[in-house]
Amino acid sequence: MRKDFFKNLVIYQIVLKMNNDFVKNEVLVHSDTLLKYANRFTKDENEAKDLLQETLIKVFRYQKNYSVGTNLLGWIYTIMRSIFLNACRKKKIEENYFKNIKSFSLVINNSAKNKGENSFVREDILKVMKSLPEKYIEAFVMYFEGYKYYEIAEHFNVPEGTIKTRIHTARKLLQRKLSNYRDINS
Repeated sequence: MRKDFFKNLVIYQIVLKMNNDFVKNEVLVHSDTLLKYANRFTKDENEAKDLLQETLIKVFRYQKNYSVGTNLLGWIYTIMRSIFLNACRKKKIEENYFKNIKSFSLVINNSAKNKGENSFVREDILKVMKSLPEKYIEAFVMYFEGYKYYEIAEHFNVPEGTIKTRIHTARKLLQRKLSNYRDINS
């Protein structure tokens, strides 16, 4: 069963087509061990397979960073652990975000006595979003949708630091322009 799983991995098929000796001969021979590592992290077989595939993609992408003669499994394990921890952090951030959104919507609903007031609040939020400079709001929305900083930077063809600044600026502008709704919660 495990051998079939590895043959179905997208990265496995790509490596075979590209004839990448490093990944094919050095990395994929440890697939069973890597799947066991992934299972220890996730405690779920499907999530472990996803984690392994993401790890193999990163190994393939960053194979130039591997120092020949060092502990290959240790290097791959570190990549896998980083991917897993980043996913956990992202999940926690999303949970906090949705918790805040729920409380924000409660504030809006409690402060608005009727549907007419609710529509005014929504209009205010949309008006503020539209008033922000496009370069800030586009980066902010992409980040909000789950894109990584480097992906947004590639999309806009600017350095990653510029994207972080734009997102931070958009967040601060939104906080400042919508501060009257924050005071309602107090």
